[in-house]
Amino acid sequence: MATFLYKLGRFTFRRRRFVALIWVALLALAGFGAASASTATSSSFSIPGTEAQRAFDLLEQRFPGASADGATARVVFKAPEGEKVTDAANKGEITGIVKELRSGSDQVAQVADPFEAQAVSQDGSTAYISVSYKVNSMELTDQTRDALEEAGKDAQGSGMKVEIGGDALQVMPHTGTAEIIGVAIAAIVLVITFGSLIAAGLPLVTALIGVGIGVSLITALANVLDLGSTTPILASMIGLAVGIDYALFIVSRYRAELADGREREDAAGRAVGTAGSAVVFAGLTVVIALVGLAVVNIPMLTKMGFAAAGTVAIAVVIALTLIPALLGFAGKRVMGRKARKGAETAESTDAKGAKTPSLDKAEGTAKAKSADAKPNMGTRWARFVLRRPVWVMVVGILGLGVVAVPAASLEMGLPDDGAQPKSTTQRQAYDMLSDGFGPGFNGPLMVVMDGKGSSDPKAAAERVSKEIESIGVVAVTPAQFNKAGDTAMITVIPKDRPSSHATEEVVHDIRDAGRDIKADTGAEVLVTGATAMNIDFSQKMNDALMPYLALVVGLAFLLLMLVFRSILVPLKAALGFLLSVIAALGAVVAVFQWGWLGSLFGVEQTGPIMSMMPIFMVGVVFGLAMDYEVFLVTRMREAYVHGESPGQAIVTGFQHGARVVTAAAVIMMAVFAGFIGSSEQMVKMIGFSLAVAVLFDAFVVRMAIVPAVLALLGRKAWWLPRWLDRALPNVDVEGEKLQKQLTEGPAASGSDSGSDSDGGDGHGGERELVRV
Repeated sequence: MATFLYKLGRFTFRRRRFVALIWVALLALAGFGAASASTATSSSFSIPGTEAQRAFDLLEQRFPGASADGATARVVFKAPEGEKVTDAANKGEITGIVKELRSGSDQVAQVADPFEAQAVSQDGSTAYISVSYKVNSMELTDQTRDALEEAGKDAQGSGMKVEIGGDALQVMPHTGTAEIIGVAIAAIVLVITFGSLIAAGLPLVTALIGVGIGVSLITALANVLDLGSTTPILASMIGLAVGIDYALFIVSRYRAELADGREREDAAGRAVGTAGSAVVFAGLTVVIALVGLAVVNIPMLTKMGFAAAGTVAIAVVIALTLIPALLGFAGKRVMGRKARKGAETAESTDAKGAKTPSLDKAEGTAKAKSADAKPNMGTRWARFVLRRPVWVMVVGILGLGVVAVPAASLEMGLPDDGAQPKSTTQRQAYDMLSDGFGPGFNGPLMVVMDGKGSSDPKAAAERVSKEIESIGVVAVTPAQFNKAGDTAMITVIPKDRPSSHATEEVVHDIRDAGRDIKADTGAEVLVTGATAMNIDFSQKMNDALMPYLALVVGLAFLLLMLVFRSILVPLKAALGFLLSVIAALGAVVAVFQWGWLGSLFGVEQTGPIMSMMPIFMVGVVFGLAMDYEVFLVTRMREAYVHGESPGQAIVTGFQHGARVVTAAAVIMMAVFAGFIGSSEQMVKMIGFSLAVAVLFDAFVVRMAIVPAVLALLGRKAWWLPRWLDRALPNVDVEGEKLQKQLTEGPAASGSDSGSDSDGGDGHGGERELVRV
């Protein structure tokens, strides 16, 4: 692989105009496709194989035209202090709004008058109008939304407080200016790392191009593939982070090759052949983790994973092709100012004939000794870990263990309007309903009775209602039968809020009672509604976690075994990942469930952790964690293969990789942290969890625990049974075969395109005697 990528790097360097033109054309085509594509009209959420989904499908079949999947809204009214909504003036206003809503849009299916539907609180202070629509929230027109928002303005003028809840006003989540801040921080880190604006700009430009293509393709296909509104945000979050990182590693290796005196075309080839090999395998681990989300068998999550994986794949290809092409355009400007001045001085001295090649070599040796005399931070840290490996390992593991403690109290669910910011009308409507009617009114349960197998469906429905009342709920509405009289709907109002454990118990109790009813009457009882769907979703996530973990970790273990030619190194990588992801989950529980430092991260309402969070973190964080494992340990493996002792190989890996891995981790954290500013609770939680996970994994696991474990294992770390060594294909990630090939018969590099007008330096084969 290294040999192929070496040739690819040289080719794209030489044909940089052609390569750059192709990528610009692809970006333009993707952008055109996104701009001309029709707006996504649906974002369906289904959970195949669950009771809630079966009940939902049954409703659509037995109650045609009822728009079971249609959007809903609740217009909530609260009378002024000392008044009631039943007072003549207030009642007149509300009745008028009911008529206005009925005639406001042809997408309205039904509007329930609160005075006829008994939707008035006992103290008379609060009432609500229930509105159902023929289409889902993504298909509502702007005219329909405007009619809904305008409906209560007249009532507000009379002194009543009017707020609107439900999903009818659901809009695309926005992340605010924090994304821009994240990219700005990434730019600052890159400038500090490289000391060159050109070198710092390359990873940002290529990452933005990759994300632009990926997100544009997602937007263009959103209507066809029924992609959710958060899919482009998550794809851009992951694509931007890995795109910057992959480019960062290749640019850094290119500069290191230049510092060793390579010609620019050869340096580009070697950078892509070595660091590019690590990028390929790091990208593969991320793709495996994201595509593996399909095992959960939830279409929304599967599509989200595939979309993000596609964006990562684009980032890998861009790093391997566009980066070396742009390095050709950059010329010597890819080095810092000091490096360029040093190179110009050396060239001027050579031109005067004042130095011979032997003196030049001696100068390089002197510089190497000087570098050894003043080791960088990575070298000093590696030497410290080698001196105290047990102490470093124990402190790292105990520290993450303490942070992981809150994960034992994890409660899962899906956010409802109660998790919205307090300034939103949805949240205020949620609070008004809770105050006026009780928390359970925000999450009514829909009980569906299939009476086809019963000799007396009406009697069966009466028994269902009595059984539910005996469980202990606020209200049970009379059974509503379809025209055929074989299916009934019963609405149940629980006592507690939708995401509470008590409401979950009510759902389970109804289902348990339904089994006895079916055995006695033949009628099947199913529970659905948003609350029941959330409960079933959480259970499905729990059931899929272990199979998914086994699949992803197993495939990645095999992949890393190919990369490192070792059994213990991949095993250590997987165990370190589990430690970091559990610690990150503990931090999420502490902030979003317990409320610790919640105000700092904009958490206005604590509650259960999003159901998909653990499995999503496993997928994404595993892929990202393997990035640092591959980039850092590959350099150690390379040094070990080339003859260094295990301890010295660790030092060499940190000497060349620690600074770059640190920069990559800070950049990734900045990008993820930028999404904490999102108004969408799910996006906010994912951004926080990924940023914290990268912090733990990069700086505690990969930079501390990993070298400590490798130091304790010594040569055993790189052990592989001979039979397995022969069976596994040699992918040559560390470039051993490439190095041998270049040493025995160097590839022709006499026509370094540095003299090309694109390069901007006018010199071929310049030697920049500067270390990165």
